[in-house]
Amino acid sequence: MKKKYILDSYAILAWIQEEKGVQFVEDLLYSARENKIELFLNIINLGEIFYRCAGILGIPPAQSMLDNIRLLPLKIIPCPNDLVLEAAEIKAQYPIAYADSFVLASAIRENALIITGDPEFKEVEHLVKICWLT
Repeated sequence: MKKKYILDSYAILAWIQEEKGVQFVEDLLYSARENKIELFLNIINLGEIFYRCAGILGIPPAQSMLDNIRLLPLKIIPCPNDLVLEAAEIKAQYPIAYADSFVLASAIRENALIITGDPEFKEVEHLVKICWLT
């Protein structure tokens, strides 16, 4: 059974901007391309990445970046109603961003390790395994 990882928007943005943790994310993408691991991204977090980049770069460059992300060897997790309600329940219980609750709900569902550098996840470290970008 392959190890499963889910990227938080923090991890993808660190990779795009070549910030702390870029090499680790690059290594995960390579391993996923080699079919050694399963790598996931929730659609809500993809939307978060898009709006953050669009706010800085504008819509056309952000759309181009989104197209490039879709070419990466990761599986986009859709957001059916039950996952939305699981994420909402997490958000109601813990002081994390709403988009982060989708990463957490998806990680629990997929039994995946979260890849992030976002300190908000310290509040939920007891619920899932987290790999911190350093």
